Amino acid sequence: MKKDAFHHALKIDTDLCIGCANCMRVCPTEALRVQGGKARLEANHCIDCGECFRHCPVNAIIIEQDDFSQTRNYKYRVAIIPAVFTGQFPEDITTEEIHSSLMHLGFTHIYEAESAVDLVFKKQQQTLNSGKVATPAISAFCPAIVRLIQVKFPSLVPHILPVKPPLDVSAAYYLRKLKDQGVYDKDVGIFYVTPCAAKIAAVKSPVGEEASCINGVINMDFLYNKVYTLIRQKKDDFCAIPDRQQLSSMDILWSLTNGEKEHVANRSLAIDGINNVTAFLERVENDEIANIDFLELRSCDESCAGGVLTGGNRFLTAERLRKRAAKAPINNVKDILRYQKDLMKQISTNPVEPRSMLILDNDVSSAIRKMKQIQSTMERLPRVDCTVCGAPSCHALAKDVVQGKASIRQCIFIQKRLEQKDMMDKNESLDILRDIWGKPKLDKNR
Repeated sequence: MKKDAFHHALKIDTDLCIGCANCMRVCPTEALRVQGGKARLEANHCIDCGECFRHCPVNAIIIEQDDFSQTRNYKYRVAIIPAVFTGQFPEDITTEEIHSSLMHLGFTHIYEAESAVDLVFKKQQQTLNSGKVATPAISAFCPAIVRLIQVKFPSLVPHILPVKPPLDVSAAYYLRKLKDQGVYDKDVGIFYVTPCAAKIAAVKSPVGEEASCINGVINMDFLYNKVYTLIRQKKDDFCAIPDRQQLSSMDILWSLTNGEKEHVANRSLAIDGINNVTAFLERVENDEIANIDFLELRSCDESCAGGVLTGGNRFLTAERLRKRAAKAPINNVKDILRYQKDLMKQISTNPVEPRSMLILDNDVSSAIRKMKQIQSTMERLPRVDCTVCGAPSCHALAKDVVQGKASIRQCIFIQKRLEQKDMMDKNESLDILRDIWGKPKLDKNR
C-alpha cells in the first residue's frame, strides 16, 4: 500500500448492491457515487465511519476483519478488548466469565484497552498545558474523527492532540511485558477486538506513526457471538480465570460520551454522532465558536457503545458500563504504571497531516483554475441535490465534472433543458440514466 493511501475496512459487495443510493446520501464526506447501478467508493474521501454500513438495506457494505484462525500463528495470543465488549453482555454474565471464555477460544492473555487511560490522560494534560496545540484541542481517540478532520477540515488539523489512544499504549505495554519475560517478538500476536471499522483502518494504516504493534483486528460482533454461545452452552469446563487487574471508574467510562471531557478542568465539550460533529466543526472552522479549550468528538452516537460492530443496544451497553464503573475503585494501581517512564516516551504521535478531499491539483495555478470551473459549473446546475446524477450533491457532480470523472449531462435538469432546445433526444437521456442506475431500473416495465 502506498504511504499516502488510506486503508479501508469498508468494502462494497457489488453482487449484493442494488444501487439504492442510501449509502451515498448519508456519507459525511461524499465518498460514494452510483455508477452502473452499483455504489462506488471514492477511497481518498472515505473515513470508515460506517454510516453507509448502518444504512445499507441489503447488507452490501461489509467490514473486513482478520481471519480468526490467524491467532493460531502465534505462541502467545493477546486479546486487547475495550470495555464496551464486556458491556455487550447481559448483567448475569460476569467479566471473569467473558475473559475465561476468551481464553477457552484460544487466547493466552487478555488485557483491557482502557488500562492505559491513566497514562493517556497524563500526556493529554501535559500537552494541553504546553500550549503547543491550537485551541480548542481535539482528542485523537476516535480515528474516524481524525480522518474526518484530515479530509474535510484540513485547517483544523493543528488542533488534534498528538497523543495515542489507550488501545495503542496498552498493546505496546503488553508486548514490552512479554519481552521482559523472555518472549520473542515473533511469538507474540496482539489482536484488538474492535467495535467499529475506523479502528481497523487505524491499526492497518495508523495516523501519526509508521506502523502499529497490533498484529490483527477481530470484529466485535463476530467474537461476541462466539463468547456468548460458549457461556450459554457451557458444554465444557472453562479454563482457569485469568489474572485481571481492575479498571478504575475513569477507565471504564473513558470510551463513552463524556468519558474524556469530564476530566478536563477548563471549558470542554463532548459531541457524539458524525453529523453533529461535522456541523460543530463547520462552526469552529468559521471562527463562530470561541473560548473552548478541549473537544471530545466521537463519530458514533453514545461513542464506542454505538459502534457499527457492536451487536447490543448502545444505551443498554452504556448503562451496564456505568453500573460497573460505580462499583469500581476511583483510582487503582496497575502493573502498566511500572512501565510509565518508557511508555510516556512512546505515547505521542507525529503531527497529523491534512489529506484534504478539497485539493483539486498539486499545482496552485491549476487548482485555482479548477475552482473557478467548479463555480462556473455550479451556476448551470439546479442545486437541489436530488442525487439522480449518481453524485450526492450538485457540488460533488460539479467537482467530478471538472476532474474529468463525470459529465454535466448526467444532471437530469440539464438533460431536460437540452431536450427543450433539441440538443438531446430522449433516447440519449435514457442511455445516460442507464449508465448511472443500471438497465434493470429503467427497463423493468418494458
